[in-house]
Amino acid sequence: MALEYPEDLKYLDSHEYLRIEGDTVVVGVTSYAVDQLGDIVFVALPEQGEVLSRGDSFGSIESVKAVEELYAPISGKVLAVNDKVVDDPTIIGADPYGDGWLLKISLADAEELEDTISSEEYKERIEG
Repeated sequence: MALEYPEDLKYLDSHEYLRIEGDTVVVGVTSYAVDQLGDIVFVALPEQGEVLSRGDSFGSIESVKAVEELYAPISGKVLAVNDKVVDDPTIIGADPYGDGWLLKISLADAEELEDTISSEEYKERIEG
């Protein structure tokens, strides 16, 4: 899989991405995270309506290689959970920036986005 860094997204060092859609933030894992994990076999996500604080563990993603905790990149209420990836975790590997999204969270505090990095910065950190 080719590593991709869509420029319309924000990134975190923990390899999550954020797509800002007004007051909603779509959260997923980057193609780099997928590449490092290998074949994803299981994902656990929170319930819709749950309120997360930035840094909280909100679930896990499991591959044939490892189990990794998922951490909330921002604070807010879970507006939607992608049940398709819970039912078929391979979607995350096939299309991490499209159908493989994990959560939609309401943006409680826009200042938290200041800790994100751009596509260029993320690529530089990954590829040196």
